[in-house]
Amino acid sequence: MVSGEAVPFCKTGGLADVVGALSQALAGMGHDARVLLPLYGSIDQSRMEATGLTTTVSVNGKEELVTFLKQEVERVPYYFVSHPLFTGRKGIYGRTSVEPYDDNIERYTLLDKAALALPKLLGWKVDVVHCHDWTTGLVPYMMKKLADPFYKDTMSMITIHNLAYQGDFSRMDFLKCDLPAEPMLFKGHASGARTNFLMAGIAYSDGVTTVSPTYAQEIMSEEYGCGLDWLLREKKAHVSGIINGIDYREWDPAQDKLLPVHYSADRMEGKAELKRMVQREFGFAEDDSIPMVSMISRIAEQKGFKQLLEGCPCALERIVRDNKVQMIVIGTGEHAWEEQMREIGSRYPNLSVNILFDNRKAHMVEAASDYFLMPSRFEPCGLNQLYSLRYGTLPIVRRTGGLADSVSDLDQHPDTGTGFVFDTLSGSEIEQAVRRALSWWPALQVGRKNAMKGDYSWEKSAEAYVRLYARGGSRNGK
Repeated sequence: MVSGEAVPFCKTGGLADVVGALSQALAGMGHDARVLLPLYGSIDQSRMEATGLTTTVSVNGKEELVTFLKQEVERVPYYFVSHPLFTGRKGIYGRTSVEPYDDNIERYTLLDKAALALPKLLGWKVDVVHCHDWTTGLVPYMMKKLADPFYKDTMSMITIHNLAYQGDFSRMDFLKCDLPAEPMLFKGHASGARTNFLMAGIAYSDGVTTVSPTYAQEIMSEEYGCGLDWLLREKKAHVSGIINGIDYREWDPAQDKLLPVHYSADRMEGKAELKRMVQREFGFAEDDSIPMVSMISRIAEQKGFKQLLEGCPCALERIVRDNKVQMIVIGTGEHAWEEQMREIGSRYPNLSVNILFDNRKAHMVEAASDYFLMPSRFEPCGLNQLYSLRYGTLPIVRRTGGLADSVSDLDQHPDTGTGFVFDTLSGSEIEQAVRRALSWWPALQVGRKNAMKGDYSWEKSAEAYVRLYARGGSRNGK
């Protein structure tokens, strides 16, 4: 595994969870899975060991000395690329989430070149180099074009966690990579073409995966393809979607360490007790007969907040005004939307708006709620709906990406459904979906049991990756 981030060492989003959990699941199945990461300045080195391995890689016309450190976590060896481009600053991709470092093309060229040097230094003939997102996009390109005999039997795979992030740089910046130029490294035409790391990874890899089957289809369309739909359509035979799993050590209502009371599909009393605790904590009437709806999310357009909050009265206000319901929102994001929700919450005692991130509150509310609202504009995989299913909190989702693949509509499948799915993203459709979900309130146990008995484990997802590895991606047809 080659990645810009992975738990438990460095994280900005779900990518880090996937790399860490998938590696652990593969190791648990008996595979030799190892991870390579940059050694950012924010990473604790106190438990790391020196490997004695060094190499030099060429970046921006200079030979840069790289050393490798190592730390093992639950049977998975993590290797770290130590170089001042990483160790000399605390941030991962930038000073803030909206200020990328100016030299990221040099930083991740260095990572990718080091990634191909490490197995040779270890004398470790790898079967698969599995790359994650744009920061690793040069690895498949170098494996294909540099034709190192060490890798002649090695498959390259790249996983797209979010196609919107592509590693886009000026065309001239590619000179800093100290690599031969090829047309498939540049997105756009003529003088407007730009270096694009993700495009390179997709074009030259043996296999392309993304984090749900529906998202794999969506990104081949102009609407969701972020300018790379044409390339993904060309690679269609070699593109697969595998939905993420969740870590049952953290997300299991029967043993969740952040819950004071536990429950399971066969013993649901604890969920009702947790609901009463949450009602007290968030200032609601303590009443088992009132359905509780929650949202735990980034407050962003991708997550459907534009449609939820547009109009007067907006859909959020209509939901809490016109229904017997208690609603909790937890998250941070767009300031204007934060303030709008605060204002609505000040007028409706059955709406609690919490502009914060608190892991304990997130677990408590997830476990206590009856419904979880997730009206995303797009969602490559999504994790909150998987947590909700595991906790018997029925998701209300838009039919997109991983949401479409993981939630089965109860009205369409009354015996096997696990939640509520709607198609059109608008305030009125969100409101209607919530009303439809609330109509199931007296008979919610059917959906709850279906949801809680599903298998959302990483082991199931890892098995799908192993089958793909075993087929060799697209090496037979590259």
